[in-house]
Amino acid sequence: MIYSVIVLAIVAYLLGSIPSAVWIGKHFYGIDIREHGSRNAGTTNMLRVLGRRAALPVFVIDFLKGFVAVTLSNLVEYLPEVTMNEIYNIKILLVVAVVLGHIFPLFAGFKGGKGVATLAGAVMGVAPTSVLLSLAVWVVVLMAWHYVSLASIIAGLCFPIFIIVSPRTNYSISLIVFSFVVAVLLVITHRKNIGRLRAGTESKIYIWVRRPKRS
Repeated sequence: MIYSVIVLAIVAYLLGSIPSAVWIGKHFYGIDIREHGSRNAGTTNMLRVLGRRAALPVFVIDFLKGFVAVTLSNLVEYLPEVTMNEIYNIKILLVVAVVLGHIFPLFAGFKGGKGVATLAGAVMGVAPTSVLLSLAVWVVVLMAWHYVSLASIIAGLCFPIFIIVSPRTNYSISLIVFSFVVAVLLVITHRKNIGRLRAGTESKIYIWVRRPKRS
């Protein structure tokens, strides 16, 4: 089984390496998104630089590649020697592989994005209820303060709480540990954003309301 898992991890990494923001930016807008805005190849920077029409397909692709990567675990789920805890461990491995692929994409010179959308899609394949609750937190925070980074950080910090309180997942020690790792990594990858939030220089994103005019 170990060889099958290694192959699945490689496939997950290659899926993560699909640089949707880079390819869409270059093909449809003639720019490398990594040279504009925050220089991050992700949904938020696409939204900030090119708008919703460019950002939406990037989010969908990044989310789906994470989700599809984790569902690869179905290929070994029904082997008689595989336990439920081992399935969770395999899924966690695939989450790590696909997110690493997004952050260090083989097809874009190993310079990718922060992996939030890909991580959300991947973790959806592991613990969908906890992810949906975290997504609800993300939406509420974004609507209240209009900072994508702040919404991502708070939603990520809530994720391990939802894992712990859920009877479907709180029996898996590896999944609980993984949820805390996810929360910590989200904070680490947003450390520059945290600095800008503290300084009051972080850019706001207005999705549901019009951006207020400057006087």
